[in-house]
Amino acid sequence: MRIRATVAAVSGALALSALAVPAAQAADAAPSFRAEAAKVLAGHTGSTAFRTADADADAAADLGVTFSNLKIASAVKVGTTNHVTTTVTYTLTHGANYDVTSDDFDSGPVIYKGSIDSPEVLLGGEAPASCTVTSTTTAKCTGKIDIYPAAGDLINSDAGKWSAGAIALQYSSDDFSLQGGLGSTLVQRYSKLTVNASPEPVKKGKTVTVTGKLSRANWEDNEYHGYATQSVKLQFRKKSSSTYTTLKTIKTSSTGTLKTTTTATVDGYFRYSFAGTSTTPAVSAAGDYVDVR
Repeated sequence: MRIRATVAAVSGALALSALAVPAAQAADAAPSFRAEAAKVLAGHTGSTAFRTADADADAAADLGVTFSNLKIASAVKVGTTNHVTTTVTYTLTHGANYDVTSDDFDSGPVIYKGSIDSPEVLLGGEAPASCTVTSTTTAKCTGKIDIYPAAGDLINSDAGKWSAGAIALQYSSDDFSLQGGLGSTLVQRYSKLTVNASPEPVKKGKTVTVTGKLSRANWEDNEYHGYATQSVKLQFRKKSSSTYTTLKTIKTSSTGTLKTTTTATVDGYFRYSFAGTSTTPAVSAAGDYVDVR
């Protein structure tokens, strides 16, 4: 389930697209939850100001459900094609008149950018959360956020900090509760880093040239492109050691390439290491062995 704001006027109101992933990607999901969650979010005309061209005129009522103790991964790394999920847990508190195990009631986590009342983009799960009753008014729930980069769930500007929340809905009435500000995560563009040290072998005291490239996922063309002007460390570990030592720090070129030189001293492994940013995760290349003679 994803919802993205689009700049379009419908009877003077902001239009929102409520999109589901292709059926082939969600064959094992719960389409009733996915479709209903998208419907109520897009059709809501209350505090969240969600509306589509075919939204119901009547605003849904709040179920009075609240959420707490939400936990989500600190970062979610998303590449160009593979379906990515992240698990979210939370406590659901409800009125004693609701049966959270009923087929008429479901809940699930969401992540979003902007405000929960008017998100720029919102992502949820393909299936509802699984909830275990802990008292007459509380349940412990575990759900997933599903991200399909190949289906256009994300654009590059989406990378960075997202807020987390949760939704509960009642199918028979279309009533629901939506709560944000329960946590946060970084949605990051998956990164790759290569290295090549040459010549191999090399004489002691001679120059070793180390090249490589730092690239990251582009969610708009589903390819990997160089990450420009980023600080990257050149590191080395002796053949007999398990610890890398930083030799120098250089910056990537405008196309993400790396090139520097160092002096051959002993047998060992050269690698590049990138510390990461809020939009792009840390990554280290596999060490390239150089035999010094």
